[in-house]
Amino acid sequence: MATLAERLGHPADARLVIISCDDLGSCHAANVGVYAALRDGAATCASLMVPAPWARQAALQYRPGDDIGVHLTLNAEHAAYRWGPITHAPSLQSGEGGFPRTLDDLWEHADPAEVRRELKAQVDRALAWGIDVTHLAPHLTAITLRPEFFDVYLDLAVEYRLPIRLPSTVSEQQAGFPFRQLALEEGVVFPDHFDHDWRPGSRARFERAVEALEPGVTEIHVQPAADHPEVRALSESADDWIDDLALMLDPATRALLVDRGAVLIGYRDLRSAMRAG
Repeated sequence: MATLAERLGHPADARLVIISCDDLGSCHAANVGVYAALRDGAATCASLMVPAPWARQAALQYRPGDDIGVHLTLNAEHAAYRWGPITHAPSLQSGEGGFPRTLDDLWEHADPAEVRRELKAQVDRALAWGIDVTHLAPHLTAITLRPEFFDVYLDLAVEYRLPIRLPSTVSEQQAGFPFRQLALEEGVVFPDHFDHDWRPGSRARFERAVEALEPGVTEIHVQPAADHPEVRALSESADDWIDDLALMLDPATRALLVDRGAVLIGYRDLRSAMRAG
């Protein structure tokens, strides 16, 4: 069987790297930072949080060449900054207004049928906004490692013929079900390597990942944001997000990638391979 790298037209031992930007649409500073990282920096794709307050502005800034997926969103993790389901689903609402802040709260109350309607609506809205959606990636891994929600994730990938993000640093034994094998059986494409580490601040993690690149497709995620008062009021993690943008714009980042023999690609490449069968 051909490796993913070979399906993408590269040698089996090629080191292909997707640098993805999360949380496009979460705030204005994120929109500025993500598009700067994509258009002027090393980033190769991003994912849009459709229910978030600045998602429509992000969609209006979209250009056809941008590699943008949907960041399937069921949480609003900030205490003072809220957003909620576009389907107004009761089981996806918290007592604070909007989505639950924590994964445990979400998992305790979410109705899988309402999760399905909400996430399908998010993809459909992105398409209606004119975005050529290239992939699906869950916000905060809310649907990746829970079997009742992973079914929704996989069904959407099959329905829209889109590749997905899956962790490689969580085993199927740890998850309790064969999530990677299930995706393979459905013909859904996903990167070979993805570090399941969501702590704010990417510089050290990014540099470690590039230094340790293995053959195949590696996705490395960042969360770039511009240095605006808005983002500093939003979270104590603002400095880390601002540094993610600096990391993407730093010429030394590209030099490191070249030194390690990395070939930059995006999720659009994976979508093409998946749709080609």
